[in-house]
Amino acid sequence: MTGLILENVEKHYGSACAVKDVNLHLPEGKLVCFLGPSGCGKTTLLRMIAGLETLTGGEIRLDGEDIGHTPAHQRNFGMVFQSLALFPHMTVGENIAYPLKLRGVSKADQQARVVELLELIQLQEMIDRPVAKLSGGQRQRVAIARAIASHPKILLLDEPLSALDAKLRESMQVEIRQLQQRLNITTIMVTHDQREAMTMADIVVVLGEHRVQQVGTPIEIYRHPANEFVADFIGSGNIFPATALGNGKIGLPGGDALQVPICSSIAVGEKVKMLIRPEDLQLSPPQATAGNRLLGKVTFVRDIGATIETTVECSGVSFTALSTPCQGVGLGIGHPVSVTLPAEACRVLSA
Repeated sequence: MTGLILENVEKHYGSACAVKDVNLHLPEGKLVCFLGPSGCGKTTLLRMIAGLETLTGGEIRLDGEDIGHTPAHQRNFGMVFQSLALFPHMTVGENIAYPLKLRGVSKADQQARVVELLELIQLQEMIDRPVAKLSGGQRQRVAIARAIASHPKILLLDEPLSALDAKLRESMQVEIRQLQQRLNITTIMVTHDQREAMTMADIVVVLGEHRVQQVGTPIEIYRHPANEFVADFIGSGNIFPATALGNGKIGLPGGDALQVPICSSIAVGEKVKMLIRPEDLQLSPPQATAGNRLLGKVTFVRDIGATIETTVECSGVSFTALSTPCQGVGLGIGHPVSVTLPAEACRVLSA
């Protein structure tokens, strides 16, 4: 099987578990994001793929070949560290040429490759500039150019944008994604920023509690989270307790019932957790309850320009709804309101 395959990969530091029982198949040419909170094991997993950490257990295979114990310098992977690790005493061109020099590439070929990469990252005029005199975004591009100089099989990025300001970070997300698509290089990127993962990745691997919680496309992860951990970590979500009533209905703490697409395996009377995203809630002037429409009262309003967040208490649950100014119904704190929860937008979460 082609691509990168991890089977039962584990890493322990003494009695402490950093990564547990990871099984992944990462196809060629895709941008994969390892996403999760700090301390979940995503950087350790990346470093094991790079060969910078030894495996405690399991296998890593690339195109069918076991590379789990191959030294890092023999794997032909490019890596961009969180600190970028550029050489401050070297120029831009010298930094990019350095991995080629280590491989014994001729000076003429080094120069040709440097020129090619500088054109790719649009820094042609900076070949002789010291990296200390570059902006954050320029240093980022140079680090990526150096990582791909020797035509690596896989590009590894360890939170490469974490030191950039918000606006530059967003522009670099677009640049990295476009570069990855142009080169068609398999790329694995570690991030704790869900927006970064959702807007850049072909495949998102959500890690939590040192193990893989879910693997899927960004929209699959967002719309069909595998469990409460994923639902809570990815995006904003209204997660609330409910009780299965049978016939596709659940009961809320305040006594109201909702029609939802509920799993047949859930027994009547079983306690469950439900998810509905804020943008799926519909607010309207108060009307009589009917179907999945509940009566509630506004407890908080936050206008953040492009969107308005409205918190509503109804049937013993606090819901947050997201709307645009043109959808707003002029609500203020204490106002009565109707909240509609479309059945198709409700998700039953496994424990």
